Amino acid sequence: MIALIEAECVEKKKWITHDEMMNVTVIAESTPGPIAINCATYVGYKQAGMMGAILATLGMVFPSFVIIYLISMIFNDFLSFTLIANAFKGIKVAVGLLILNAAIIMIQKMHKKIFPCVVMLLSCFTMLLVSIFTLCLSSIYIMLTAGVISLAIFFYKTKLQGSREVEK
Repeated sequence: MIALIEAECVEKKKWITHDEMMNVTVIAESTPGPIAINCATYVGYKQAGMMGAILATLGMVFPSFVIIYLISMIFNDFLSFTLIANAFKGIKVAVGLLILNAAIIMIQKMHKKIFPCVVMLLSCFTMLLVSIFTLCLSSIYIMLTAGVISLAIFFYKTKLQGSREVEK
């Protein structure tokens, strides 16, 4: 979904820049709710203010709501078909690959600075270790730790630049 939003909003319509898309994706990922809805809300707000945010959010939520509501009415009967049950297993794999594809595209387009790359690699490595060894560690703690470290380094660099300006 992120790749679709980026293709439509950044490349085709040029409503937001690639950097804004990266920022909104990071923010949307750390806030409650689906990333696509948070991204759509931001783009809607950027284009038409509060009404744009509301309409963009409804445009993302309403079709899925209707489809899921209709499926839920017949869900037990729906899953009894072997073909449908297997399709859901395939969809799970496809969703993982779509997320991986969106991540690879974003990584390729991001500015290559050493610190964000190190934080990203350490976070990925930590998540991989947590998954492999089935440790009971929430990904939220990893994101919060990365955020605290990033803020600490940011404030440290800001303080260093401030002291250098005073010396001049």
